[in-house]
Amino acid sequence: MELNPATLLTAVPNVSNGTDPAALVEVGRGFEQGGSARLLAEPHSDPDHGRTVFTLASEPGGMAGALVNGARAAIEHFSLASHSGSHPNVGVVDVVPIVFLDEFRKAIAMAEALATAERLASELELPVFLYGEMAGGRTRAELRRGGIAELTARIASGELLPDYGPAEIDPAKGVTLVAARPPLIAFNLELAAPANLADAKAIAAQLREGGEAGLPGLRAIGLELPARGGVAQVSMNIEDHRSLPLADVVAAVNERAAVGEAELVGLAPRAAFDGWPDQLICRNRATLEDALGF
Repeated sequence: MELNPATLLTAVPNVSNGTDPAALVEVGRGFEQGGSARLLAEPHSDPDHGRTVFTLASEPGGMAGALVNGARAAIEHFSLASHSGSHPNVGVVDVVPIVFLDEFRKAIAMAEALATAERLASELELPVFLYGEMAGGRTRAELRRGGIAELTARIASGELLPDYGPAEIDPAKGVTLVAARPPLIAFNLELAAPANLADAKAIAAQLREGGEAGLPGLRAIGLELPARGGVAQVSMNIEDHRSLPLADVVAAVNERAAVGEAELVGLAPRAAFDGWPDQLICRNRATLEDALGF
């Protein structure tokens, strides 16, 4: 499938399962069903997070249908009620951001996000919440606060109502959060021993935006990874790599505990790696430019 790099959009749907490779292959096929979108990279699955991140590209007008097809496959194979993993979530198809690569495509991405939200609600009967700029700045963290149980209670009390779809939540499906946004980098740093979960949580609290030494546009949590031998991890989202390069994040964490290894989730703009410390291994390092061929 040929894509025009001048007009294309990308999307990064997150599915709340990281342990069923065969079913996740079917979800990936769902996203590519019909040929309007293609996967740009191998999905990133993590059993400790309980999460798989897909990266798609499509011309405007084709993304919504692809996302609905993939979401349909995900809710056929997985149930939120049996989910295991440490990453916060409120749905089987937890978040569906449409990504615009420049300001020229921002309005196009917003239109595609609205079409996606409407179709997820009408075709799959999913409650859908918008977040980010399309929802007055409301964040994913605000909607995920307390997990699906608290979100269900907030809807039942009338404090919140979905932007699209039913107000009653199916506990197997949960809800889906949809946005249009510029590229965001999902990035993890594993701490070298003897650092532990408490250290990872403390570092995340200090460095996330609003923390004691908060970095601009940084979202961070501390986790323990049993599947990797109990290593402690600082799991992060960097909202603007131009104001906060990955190298600066590594340096800030290294000041507090030795970093053993890094991991990129999905794709990042090439410029995000400017100044990267050569001695630090970054698993899954791949750029948007390489994936798109420009």
